[in-house]
Amino acid sequence: MTTYTQKRWSLVSLYPSATGPEFKHDFKDIETKTTEFEKFRELLKKDISEKDFMTIIKALEQVYRLAHRMGSFAGLWFAEDTQNQAALTLVAKTEQQQSEINNRTLFFGLWWKELPDAAAERLMKNSGDYRYWLEEMRHFKKHTLTEPEEKIINTKNVTGINALTTLYDSMTNRYVFTVEVDGEKKEMTRGELMSLVRGADADLRARAYQELYRVYGENGDILGQMYQTIVRDWRNEEVTLRKFDSPISARNLANDLPDEVIDLLLSVAEKNTGVFQRFFKLKAKLIGVKKLRRYDVYAPVAKADKPYEYEKAAQKVLESFTEFDPRFAEMAERVFKEDHLDAEVRKGKRGGAFCATVTPDMTPWVLLNYQGKTDDVATMAHELGHAIHSMLADEHTLFTQHACLPLAETASTFGEMMLVDRLLAEEPDEAVKRDLLFRQVDNAYATIQRQSFFAMFEKEAHQMIVDGASVDEISEAYMKNLKKQFGDAVEVADEFKWEWVSIPHIYQVPFYVYAYAFGQLLVLSLYKRFKEEGESFKPKYIQLLAAGGSEAPMKVLAEAGVDVTKAKFWQGGFDVLSKLVDELEKTVK
Repeated sequence: MTTYTQKRWSLVSLYPSATGPEFKHDFKDIETKTTEFEKFRELLKKDISEKDFMTIIKALEQVYRLAHRMGSFAGLWFAEDTQNQAALTLVAKTEQQQSEINNRTLFFGLWWKELPDAAAERLMKNSGDYRYWLEEMRHFKKHTLTEPEEKIINTKNVTGINALTTLYDSMTNRYVFTVEVDGEKKEMTRGELMSLVRGADADLRARAYQELYRVYGENGDILGQMYQTIVRDWRNEEVTLRKFDSPISARNLANDLPDEVIDLLLSVAEKNTGVFQRFFKLKAKLIGVKKLRRYDVYAPVAKADKPYEYEKAAQKVLESFTEFDPRFAEMAERVFKEDHLDAEVRKGKRGGAFCATVTPDMTPWVLLNYQGKTDDVATMAHELGHAIHSMLADEHTLFTQHACLPLAETASTFGEMMLVDRLLAEEPDEAVKRDLLFRQVDNAYATIQRQSFFAMFEKEAHQMIVDGASVDEISEAYMKNLKKQFGDAVEVADEFKWEWVSIPHIYQVPFYVYAYAFGQLLVLSLYKRFKEEGESFKPKYIQLLAAGGSEAPMKVLAEAGVDVTKAKFWQGGFDVLSKLVDELEKTVK
């Protein structure tokens, strides 16, 4: 029987070490491969054959496979200890190298975008799995600069915006939080601190949040200035230079989704604040308070904070995957068996959780900060869902394996829902069951409404910063954003004005956050169909995941019977949640 142990991951299948012969060999090999690739520049000046075209593409893929491998090793090594100076140095070294490689191979993409449509169609006709990648590249034609300009951006990003986001990570991941628990003062990581906000002790929930934003608030001006710089850099490049209509349009095109679809998603989310406000009023009744405080949003409705040992959690997740499809469990188990999962809680380790896919032939790496809470079990299912998604799409090329960000949340969120269904079916304790149901809506709030309002805040903040807003004015705008979300259902304390400087995604990947809302609402629709259709649903769902990034997302969704251009689709997800709140209201007298 397999034993699942909470431990640090191994990066040996990438490289035994940063100083070993393997890494040194690849560092030289990528230089050789890039030099060889540069020789194709002359060939592109001619009317090239389909055979030569495919040779060039595959040569480029080999260069980027090596780049991904080395860059991922550096990034994962840094994530396991953000205070490791050797890892930080290697991140800088690989980023510099990749910038240079991007510049030296840039000529291919520029040539491809400028090619007449007829010539491009001739070459794409038999390009197989590379076709959508090639099509998508041409979407950026009008936003692409000259070769010298593109090279300058790549070079400056290494010591500019990339360095700033790394500095943000280094600063915030070294924060230590001190809270008194059971009469004893304890130093905690952010992950440990955040586990307290879902506990039964109301005073401890408040003190945990107060400590979180005390620490972030002490550096609020500096972190806010970092954000202002990131926003200005984004606008300078994407709007001023590349001529996107708006800052969010650049992300939408990268996701190959129309601006109108994302505008519609956010509009429907804004109209449905009442669903969650009803839920928060219901929760206030259950925990015995007149009005919920922001500290209490994730409070349990019963003192049923059931702990899950790590091994038991792993078994529960794998059992829920097996019930849907044994292949899902087999794929998830590979992550454990190959020691690609880091679940320890350590000072300096990157907070939160993620799944990193390196190349199609390698099992993904998963980072967790596991503390035995129900939410930690759900997070395990979520990140392993990402890994399954990658592995189902591993027949694709390096350029077409990854689904766009909004579709990338499909398998992960679906995995969470499978797990919760299993926990509910097995749980004999009614208090624990009710708590699980309430946590489903808690998590829907965190994934849909909270992330949608983050995206709305980002849109506003990007414009405010261009107009010269100060950090304090941005904080005021964020408080208004919170009050709009919560209405009269939740009281928001003043320290939450610093919440925005504690959200890594808005620093690292502007406008990433709507992907969570998109993915969750999509999964609510898909999961409803799964419950209605049973076994006949599974092949269509697996086909959607296996497509990875090899087809346009609008096409993948249409083939799955989903029309995201209609408000009715997005409203359907909120209707599912509204009915769940209706059911919960019936249980409260």
